[in-house]
Amino acid sequence: MVALAGTESDTQLIARAVGDLVRRTRFPVAFGGLARDDSIHVTSVFGARTRSLDGLVVRSGRGLGGKALLERRPRVALDYRSARGITHDYDGPVLGEGIATLFAVPIVVAERTRGVLYCGSWASAPIGDAVAAPALRVADEVAGELRVRDEVERRLSAARPAAEASVLAPAVQDELRETYAELRGIAASVTDAALRERLARVEQRLASLSRSGDVAPSDVRLSPREIDVLACAALGATNSEIAESLALKEATVKSYLQAAMAKLDASTRHAAVLKARRAGLLP
Repeated sequence: MVALAGTESDTQLIARAVGDLVRRTRFPVAFGGLARDDSIHVTSVFGARTRSLDGLVVRSGRGLGGKALLERRPRVALDYRSARGITHDYDGPVLGEGIATLFAVPIVVAERTRGVLYCGSWASAPIGDAVAAPALRVADEVAGELRVRDEVERRLSAARPAAEASVLAPAVQDELRETYAELRGIAASVTDAALRERLARVEQRLASLSRSGDVAPSDVRLSPREIDVLACAALGATNSEIAESLALKEATVKSYLQAAMAKLDASTRHAAVLKARRAGLLP
């Protein structure tokens, strides 16, 4: 996966997750990496006393992490040295770090394992809910970030042909407007500030694609949520459909619409959309 400009790289994303594992589970050692060529390539290690885990590559189906990769479910070895049911291809680096208990959690996106996170201890330790639950949450958070990146990249790729056209056909313009509205919805769920800023720049580019020469200068300033709601309304969505799309209450959607209409001096949502387009606020 190619990282979006201004966002964390894959290595940085995994490094942050590995650090979170140690902080949230209280296990002293954590490491992990994303999948490539049917193997897990460990790119981050946190809390280790040696360098034996650095650069570890775990093949699918081999060792504890390889089983987690293949089976798409967490695997645990309470006594790694004597653990049955796994191959011991990686005893050298794991036992070289002195790890006794090891917990491997897959990062699963759309039923495909995209990586594995490990946490371990130098002494045998039980893996109860106090450890398992936060480890699973960290893996889910990474999966969510990867899912958002995948969707953004997909929509950017779909929008690029339209950006190259000097005149947009009606069907292309409709697709562009739908893409813009969905990007606004994605951006609303993103917590990474750099990624939100990147999305905002993409949205501005999309909005500018369909602007004609009759764009009128305007000092109207709509809030991000007012633009979100208007972008959905431009597609003909009802208040309840907008509320569901943006995870808002219907009354909140109505309030945002009314505020946008007042700022644009429009008596209907349709008029508000037209004025927002003329002002270059919507595609």
